[in-house]
Amino acid sequence: MNLFETERLVVRSLSAEDADDYFDMNGNPNVMRLIPREAMSREDSDKHLQNFLDTDYARTDTKVYAIEAKGEKEFVGLAGMLKNNKGEDEIAYRLREKYWRRGLGTEIAEGLIEYVFFHMKTEVLTADVYVENRGSVKILEKFMTMREEFFNPSDNCTDRRYELQRSDWETVKLSSNRS
Repeated sequence: MNLFETERLVVRSLSAEDADDYFDMNGNPNVMRLIPREAMSREDSDKHLQNFLDTDYARTDTKVYAIEAKGEKEFVGLAGMLKNNKGEDEIAYRLREKYWRRGLGTEIAEGLIEYVFFHMKTEVLTADVYVENRGSVKILEKFMTMREEFFNPSDNCTDRRYELQRSDWETVKLSSNRS
C-alpha cells in the first residue's frame, strides 16, 4: 500500500523483501551514529524489520513506512509518524547512506509534513534530532522552529525538538503558491 508520493519518492508499506536494504541502512555505522545508536547485526536488523511488519498500525501511535525511489523500486529509507515523550505528534525519517546529499531528506520531510497536516489533521507537529546530525538539523530548520534542546536518556545524547504549527505551514504554502 502506498501512503503518499513526492516528486521522486513513494512512501509505502514495509515488506519482507526490504530486508537486505534495511540491513544496509541499519547495519551502517555512518547512518546509525547520527541517531546515535550502534550499527545493527543482520539478525538484529531482521528482527527490527519483522517487528514493524507484525505491528497493527490501527492499535499503535508508531507508524513506520518504507521510502522507495520512484521508478527504481529500491528501498531508500524509512519514514515514520509517532508520539514523542510528551505525547505530541512527531515525524521521523532515516535514509540509506547511498541516498544522502541528493535533497531526498528535504523532500521526505516536506512530504511527511504535508501528509500529517492534511491527511491526519494534526495541528502541531514536532521532530527530534540528535544535535550532531547536522544534515537533519539543516533540513528541519528549513521548515520548523527549534523549541528546546534536551538530554535524551534512551540514546544517551542531546537532542533538539523542532515544532511547526499547521497554520504556519498553510501560510507558507499559500505564499509560495502565489510566487
